[in-house]
Amino acid sequence: MKPIPGAGLTRYRWAVASRSVAAIFGGYALASATAACLAIWLPMARVEAVVMASMLAFVIYAVGVMWVFAARNTWRAWFGIVIPTTVLAGLYGMGKLAGLA
Repeated sequence: MKPIPGAGLTRYRWAVASRSVAAIFGGYALASATAACLAIWLPMARVEAVVMASMLAFVIYAVGVMWVFAARNTWRAWFGIVIPTTVLAGLYGMGKLAGLA
């Protein structure tokens, strides 16, 4: 069986597209989960906690984007975004159930 010409290039382009989606939308989800979680869990006045969480979310978004493009492969990039987002969303949910929000 002969290799398909350009198959490597197509695969590479799909990998870059997948990483771009992970960086843009996954990074946004990670930053949103971070802001929501920290806003209710930080031990300070509500207004200060929200401001601090929002500022840290910008940093987390930038770090998430860098992580996606620095990861060894696309699966690690996605897992490096999805797992922390899920954990932070869970912590936010636990805070809501505990009456912190």
